[in-house]
Amino acid sequence: MLSISEFSQMCHLSPQALRFYHAEGLLVPAEVDGRTGHRSYAFDQVERAMLITLLRDTGMSVKLVRRALDEPDQALALLDRHSDEVARQRQAQADAIAAARAVFEAQPEPRSRHVPAVTVVARLVPGTPLGRDTQEWDRAEEVIASAAAGLVTTVRQAGVTCLGEPWRTLALETPDQDRRVLDGVGPFWTVKVAVEGTPETLPPLPADLIVRTLEAHDELSIFMPGRNTMAKYCTVVLRLLDAVPPDGDRFVDLARLRQEVRPDGVLSSAPVERRPA
Repeated sequence: MLSISEFSQMCHLSPQALRFYHAEGLLVPAEVDGRTGHRSYAFDQVERAMLITLLRDTGMSVKLVRRALDEPDQALALLDRHSDEVARQRQAQADAIAAARAVFEAQPEPRSRHVPAVTVVARLVPGTPLGRDTQEWDRAEEVIASAAAGLVTTVRQAGVTCLGEPWRTLALETPDQDRRVLDGVGPFWTVKVAVEGTPETLPPLPADLIVRTLEAHDELSIFMPGRNTMAKYCTVVLRLLDAVPPDGDRFVDLARLRQEVRPDGVLSSAPVERRPA
């Protein structure tokens, strides 16, 4: 029999790791002294220790390692699934590093620009979650992105030319929309796209589409690299507010904040209005 110290040296596993594997039922000592609690291991347990080390070095959880050892015929399939998950995590980390680098390099700041009048086709987005946590926010992003793509497809199928990429705004353009948003009923978002022509010259469109003229206006825009998140959304709001002096004669109309999601980030823009005299 081997003491825990001897077995530790033989397997290159610390005594702490061996005690942990014992507690988890992964590697139970051959004998445990009932009086002293000293653990002893059999030489043939080296192979199981080796397999545990191999699997743990891949980043597998204790739960998966136990299953791979208990069901050796499933070990390769478990390794394949774990490998896919590791690849997804690495890609997510690479994307996060790229986004962080882009933010620190770009130091996003609001820029002023003039937007000419244009015809806009819009559609309310039903069934969008509020985005109260990461999963709900990501789900909302998927729903809105799908609705925006669907809007563009519908408009083009009607023979209308889209001008640029679609964007989303909060559904706060009518008293009824305001009430439904404040009541937490929704829809909370509207997707829009600028089109060629005027409301009077457009061909017939599906009844659920709304055609409006977006009047010429000045706005502040800020580009935030990477995927859209609640924290980035709030950061954009703060930077837009800070760009206009609160004691001046102008204000940023955040109720009309629009976001254009691009492959490399999100362009957020809000009209700058003059305060009523």
